[in-house]
Amino acid sequence: MSLRHEPLSEAAAARLVQAASLGGARLAIRGGGTRSLVQPPEEADILSTRGLAGIVDYTPAEMTMTVRVGTPLSEIVETLAENRQMLSFEPLDLRAALGTSGAPTIGGVFATNASGPRRFVAGAARDSLLGVRFVNGRGEIVKAGGRVMKNVTGLDLVKLLTGSQGSLALLTEVTFRVLPLPETALTVVVSGLDDGLAVAAMATAVSLSVEVSGAAHLPESVRGRFAGGVLPEGAATVFRLEGLAASVTARAEKLEAALARFGAVYRADAETTLTLWREIRDAAPYADGTARPLWRVSVGPTAGHQLVAALRLETGVDAFYDWQGGLVWLRMEADAEAELLRRYVRAVGGGHATLLRARPEVLCAVPVFEPQPEALAALEGRVKAAFDPSGVFVSRMVAE
Repeated sequence: MSLRHEPLSEAAAARLVQAASLGGARLAIRGGGTRSLVQPPEEADILSTRGLAGIVDYTPAEMTMTVRVGTPLSEIVETLAENRQMLSFEPLDLRAALGTSGAPTIGGVFATNASGPRRFVAGAARDSLLGVRFVNGRGEIVKAGGRVMKNVTGLDLVKLLTGSQGSLALLTEVTFRVLPLPETALTVVVSGLDDGLAVAAMATAVSLSVEVSGAAHLPESVRGRFAGGVLPEGAATVFRLEGLAASVTARAEKLEAALARFGAVYRADAETTLTLWREIRDAAPYADGTARPLWRVSVGPTAGHQLVAALRLETGVDAFYDWQGGLVWLRMEADAEAELLRRYVRAVGGGHATLLRARPEVLCAVPVFEPQPEALAALEGRVKAAFDPSGVFVSRMVAE
């Protein structure tokens, strides 16, 4: 039976990992448990980060924050909001879509590189991370990076650990930059476009000097499940603008004029905008209480609609697009169709597909992450051996 360990300090965590290394034990790192659909092997104990919580340092004037990894994300968001600041990469919250509970932690955010709609202009979670403290597979405490972004020579440990899914080391503390919270926001909506025309409209919008901070396409099949169903009839191609009120209004007028040739243009207010982009971030249409396979697919911005069109010829699929079309949320109506999906991902130019939700037996049988090419897998193995030579940490878990 697996044991659960919850160290209350970095030193205690290091001792625990060192003992596991010497004793040949395995550990599965767990934060809030909000993504934990894939269960760890029976022989692996759970290493919880919940005891490693608290804000260590926050300097609003310098727009940096240092926190322990078990700190709930909600606490960080609330603290930043008090100073009119935010996490620029909009970490997504998939609890409703995955049917999980718990509270997302900041360590889980960076361990999974959880990035939302603003990612295509503001960067991913890893791009905001300045420094980390971690415990490697030998039980050694290591510090990398710092409070100021610097050029990196050699191996960038900060970037390497972000998105590593807890497979290389136990993050214990993270330092990251934050940005000012926009004064207001609105959404420009173009109605009735098919997927291909929507891609053209999104390309037009992001090429303009209007600072679009979100570009997504919601086909008719999902449009009514966003923002309380208040969006106009037909498919909705949506663009978010943020900043000072006068600037947002002026930029909206310029964007609307450029998009008028594509279709009817509407404007959604700040309240609707807040709800809409939170739902886009969290894949709200697929929070349906089912175990129908849910995929998160990253491809080139012009390739997403081609991928979906090809899949629809062979299987039942529902989809919508974020990141100017480069992020595709896919819900399969029956089987996971992993081989078919990944074959088409390669056919449209490459990318990666992650299976986020399915029946337990499917999650055990299907590679959850995109299989790595042989050369990349070998490199990953060498990196793993350097961080964790005894194989203490369970590799590539969808866990937070």
